[in-house]
Amino acid sequence: MLPSMVSLKKNIILTGFSGTGKTAVGTIVAQILDWKFVDTDNYISRLTGKTIQKIFSEDGENNFRELERRALLKICSGENQVIATGGGAFIDPSNQELLLTKGLVVTLEARPETILIRLNAQEQRNDEERRPLLGTGDKLNRIRELKAKRQIYYDASDSVIHTDLLTAEQTAAGVINAWKSCAIKTNKSDGFGDSIAAIVEHEAGAYPVKVEWGLLERLGESLINFGVEGPVYIISDNQVFHLYGRKIQRVLHDAGIEAHSFIFTAGEQSKTLATAESIYKWLIERRAERNHAILAVGGGVAGDLGGFVAATFLRGIPFIQVPTSMAAMVDASIGGKVAVNVPEGKNMIGSFYQPKMVLADPETLSTLDNRGLSEGWAEAIKHGFIRDQNLVEIFEDNVDALGSLDPDISTSVIRRSIQIKADVVSNDEKEKLGIRILLNYGHTVGHALEVASSYGKYLHGEGVSIGMMAAAEISCKMGMISKDVVGRQEHILRQFNLPTVARQVNLSTLARAMQLDKKNEKGSVRWVLLREVGHAVSTRDVPKAVVNEVLSLITDNS
Repeated sequence: MLPSMVSLKKNIILTGFSGTGKTAVGTIVAQILDWKFVDTDNYISRLTGKTIQKIFSEDGENNFRELERRALLKICSGENQVIATGGGAFIDPSNQELLLTKGLVVTLEARPETILIRLNAQEQRNDEERRPLLGTGDKLNRIRELKAKRQIYYDASDSVIHTDLLTAEQTAAGVINAWKSCAIKTNKSDGFGDSIAAIVEHEAGAYPVKVEWGLLERLGESLINFGVEGPVYIISDNQVFHLYGRKIQRVLHDAGIEAHSFIFTAGEQSKTLATAESIYKWLIERRAERNHAILAVGGGVAGDLGGFVAATFLRGIPFIQVPTSMAAMVDASIGGKVAVNVPEGKNMIGSFYQPKMVLADPETLSTLDNRGLSEGWAEAIKHGFIRDQNLVEIFEDNVDALGSLDPDISTSVIRRSIQIKADVVSNDEKEKLGIRILLNYGHTVGHALEVASSYGKYLHGEGVSIGMMAAAEISCKMGMISKDVVGRQEHILRQFNLPTVARQVNLSTLARAMQLDKKNEKGSVRWVLLREVGHAVSTRDVPKAVVNEVLSLITDNS
């Protein structure tokens, strides 16, 4: 639940192209919030006594746009409304300024093909639903053209939701989540201020990711400001707890928060059902309740294990991520994937269970050795290659500063990497739309390497680094990217002391581990490949001969 001090925006405004579901979704949102629903096109039709189609044909588009501007001024004078605008309303600068001021603007997105199917269905039900700007020719191309022209305006909204594979009810839940998350963004009295790097939206709400150098000293304050009063149950490994356990206990005690600690042996080998069972017994002994919270402190293992326990104990209790490794900060702590390992595969037993917040202190990374820091940068480099070519350039230009953990540049890069992860997760929480799968660039081979070496030879980021090289080589052999891109990626990874080949790995063991990957479908390996720097795609259409050739290329058994 959001803190009571938060003030929410008084209107929700839905924009986007015709056929994205604004009216249907808006009606549901209004019912849930007990607000008034206003469709601007219907408002104009009632005002003029004409259909939108007739206004366009008899009075022209310019007259309609003037009517639309006046209608929006009148409508936006009210509060507690869900407002569905016409597809072209938000492209007018005066309308855009008004709407962004008077409420939360959410763009509903859909592919042109989806839009065409929906509009055709609407027209079959009612001829008055015919869109005047689409004409009677090649509607699909017209949709593509109009949508491309308007996209820059749609992108200026507060939030975007892709509706292609969502029901109206699911989309409505996403709109309400965006509305709630806006409260977190805009509330300045909660003690977070500008340290919030991102807001992660999910079907049950939203949570902030706070990134601040020295944050650990103010951990108790941050928890209280977000409504966490205790008791809390710290889950951490022996190495991390040795470094930070006493400090955390002190700052929580000083804040008046009761805290208990469960310490497990550091390493992936502890992320098991047996360890989880030990934590369950420990929580029961301390009479943990549903309104208490788990504090997962450490790297990805602590986050995965603590989150898995939180998701399953008493059918779910709150948990908070406090990542202390680079990989956990930029990747594992965000997105709600919690799991334990079995001998047959990594993260095979798990769930989607979102934290209440993520509190990241980059200063904790200063205790990592060079190998630990490097393997964490692998995930951030991955984010650049799949989503942001500018981030790739930052890595190229700041090797020394990032390698020495310069506070300013490192914190900035961590925040940007987190923003990429948060954006992807918010748009596809449970991998239903084919967006979140892109985060697995390098992981098909990376996870298999960890399994094939019994989690002992390669750190997670090192496996991902080698997996990125495998994916890039496949992309190149399939004509998607040039050899220069492959070389550019390899150079960056090596600059950060990351491996680009796997040494002394049995190819058959590696191939068998890849076949057991949880991302596979119908026995087919699902690959994430590059179209260009900053743009990744997923596919299952990779010839086995190409895979075998690349696996031989990126393994060295000499």
